[in-house]
Amino acid sequence: MKAFVLDRYGNNDGVRSGEIPEPELGSGDVLVQIHAASVNPLDLRIREGKLKPILPYRLPLVLGNDLAGVVVKVGPDARRFQPGDEVYARPDQGRIGAFAQLIAMNEDDVAVKPRELTMEEAASVPLVGLTAWQALIEKANLQAGQKVLIHAGSGGVGTFAIQLAKHLGATVATTTSTANVEWVQRLGADIVIDYKKENFAAILQDYDVVVDTLGGETLEKSLRVLKPGGKVISVSGPPDREFAKEAGLNWILQQVMCLLSFRIRRKAKRDKVTYSFLFMKSSGDQLRKLASIIDSGAIRPVVDQVFPFESTKEALAYVEQGRAKGKVVVKVR
Repeated sequence: MKAFVLDRYGNNDGVRSGEIPEPELGSGDVLVQIHAASVNPLDLRIREGKLKPILPYRLPLVLGNDLAGVVVKVGPDARRFQPGDEVYARPDQGRIGAFAQLIAMNEDDVAVKPRELTMEEAASVPLVGLTAWQALIEKANLQAGQKVLIHAGSGGVGTFAIQLAKHLGATVATTTSTANVEWVQRLGADIVIDYKKENFAAILQDYDVVVDTLGGETLEKSLRVLKPGGKVISVSGPPDREFAKEAGLNWILQQVMCLLSFRIRRKAKRDKVTYSFLFMKSSGDQLRKLASIIDSGAIRPVVDQVFPFESTKEALAYVEQGRAKGKVVVKVR
């Protein structure tokens, strides 16, 4: 089968199109013919080797972290799906490989795709949808009437998280560039901060939750907008010990993560708020719940551009520019 393979860490020069064997089907697996896959900043971080300490992949590796397609075969112990089912998924981090014609995944990581979406739209959802769900619902326990700040509202996670937070009944503030102010308002943001003209930390106060997708100075300033007891949940900040334990990392790496996040955790404690790092996990169950919300019309995926499969490297380069509104998708079939 055709696939895009990472041979060496670095830039796009280490990625090639090639023929590889079809994946082996485990007893609890489904084999999915991929129709579309989406490109995420996570793919770039894996390609560059930035996640080697926590994701020690063996090269060559097929890239791609979420997809939509059709089940073509099921393992002997798989019960939830049958050939012909249209599905979407974020495979377990140890079994990525969506930039290919076929993928085998544990059925627990897979869900029937939302009825109302095309394959391309459905492929754009799993990674950002699960990130938003796990940040807002699992970690933050966001309630109706609470206030949440979601950074980078025009990005993949931002566009989805704004809509999910509004569905939950929260008041939503977001940051974006001048060109996207009206656009994120149409997504449902109540307060939009143009980061090119305004300092969000000087305007916003008494927030319950911040979802940080940028890290660095933005993360540190975010602590100041929270009320006492508030939570900042970051997908870009330093990993913490809780994440290291959940990921099953060894004691030495747990201490390293503890040191990496020490400064921001200490600042958060001083401000009487909490900091936590989120590395999204696969969940077919959560994808089923998201499909129900999407089919109700409460959330609409945002797809910036669709590239043909043979242009997957160009799609990676486009995401690397950081200008996409919503998600970038590769049409595989």
